[in-house]
Amino acid sequence: MAPCEPAVDPLPERPVRVRPPALPARRRRCPRTAQPPRSRRPDHRAPHGLQATLLPFEYDPEGGEHGSLIGHMARGNGHWREPVQGEAMVIVHGPQAYVSPTWYATKAEHHRVVPTWNYVLAHVYGQLVVHDDPAWITAQMRRLTDRHEAGTCEPWSVDQAPAKFLDGQLRAVVGVELVISRIEAKAKLSQNQPQRNVEGVIAGLEARGRGDDAAVAAAVRAHSPHTDAP
Repeated sequence: MAPCEPAVDPLPERPVRVRPPALPARRRRCPRTAQPPRSRRPDHRAPHGLQATLLPFEYDPEGGEHGSLIGHMARGNGHWREPVQGEAMVIVHGPQAYVSPTWYATKAEHHRVVPTWNYVLAHVYGQLVVHDDPAWITAQMRRLTDRHEAGTCEPWSVDQAPAKFLDGQLRAVVGVELVISRIEAKAKLSQNQPQRNVEGVIAGLEARGRGDDAAVAAAVRAHSPHTDAP
């Protein structure tokens, strides 16, 4: 399934391709981050066409030369049963937000402005591997829940679930792994706008304060071609 943007620009800005950071060296554990990773969607071409499923993934630095993304899906989801033709792709979403043309200082001068959509994302490509193995799935579940339970007052652990109940849950899912071959990252953050408009975008996002607005404002500021952006 081809990725679909949540909005279409009548006169779209030119996305800027961002070179992904060097893939991390192999480590025994994937470091925790303050913000949990967003859900990701593995896409792959099957005999019946492209298929996609929204899933949370963990990065495993030991899963191949460039590491891998590991997760699990419901056994009843037919996605995992379809043979893969070529590479699979996981879409990793960063923050995104609607940008109003009323935030541009140049609107008052010539009105040649339109809305746009700022975003950060990465396309991760690789070989999709299915793990119909309770031990592999259990380890992946522990890793995922340990990350997201960290910092809570009473973190839940897989060990708290009765063994018989857990066995039934494991039979209901299958593990999936994307062995990474390459990564393409993109960010469209008003880089083509003059400084006055960039300042207006940052102020507008911070004032509106909904959804990803604060995160997008910070990204616009960090990637501004104007070094003295506020």
